Amino acid sequence: MAASVTLSRLVFSTATATTTATATASLLPPKTLPSKVSLRIPARRCPKPLRFSSSSISATIAVGDKLPEATFSYLDSEGEVQTTTVSELTKGKKAVLFAVPGAFTPTCSQKHVPGFVEKSGELRAKGVDTIACISVNDAFVMKAWKKDLKVNDEVLLLSDGNGTFTKAIGCELDLSDKPVGLGVRSRRYALLAQDGVVKLFNLEEGGAFTFSGAQDILDVL
Repeated sequence: MAASVTLSRLVFSTATATTTATATASLLPPKTLPSKVSLRIPARRCPKPLRFSSSSISATIAVGDKLPEATFSYLDSEGEVQTTTVSELTKGKKAVLFAVPGAFTPTCSQKHVPGFVEKSGELRAKGVDTIACISVNDAFVMKAWKKDLKVNDEVLLLSDGNGTFTKAIGCELDLSDKPVGLGVRSRRYALLAQDGVVKLFNLEEGGAFTFSGAQDILDVL
């Protein structure tokens, strides 16, 4: 009799457990697991920094290349338009050319140009003959900017007004979608050339300012 009761309890217990498990399973919403998975996977597959990968930073010129010939303009102390060429700036010389997206813009005015003015003495002590800032602005704007920054002869501020040089080295920066109306300008960069041949080329992502400063040039001289 005891064995019969025990067997009966075992069968009932097993049946109850099976029924309970089945009932519990039937209560689970069928979409619960897929819903959790679908919520977690997208969060792990959104590496937004990939938009700023180095693969997007390119130009038609690189270290070891000869700088293309181009003509820049500027206003002298008398307000007369003068010109100079890449050859005149670099032939037989050690030259530092750096470019900015625009005159009077914040980073260019507060950090980039002032940095080269401040370090101009150290750069020349390292053998640099030419230090020039290039911008796709007209010569009149560059003259006004030079006066505003109180720059003397430490750095040449040159106009690549039509973007001829900027396009030749593949450094155009299209800012036409910006509300301030900048249009097509130059990417920010700093390069070191020896007798017209590029020895260092630090090209920034757009208008970023991370490694194209005067100190970055000094560090390799």
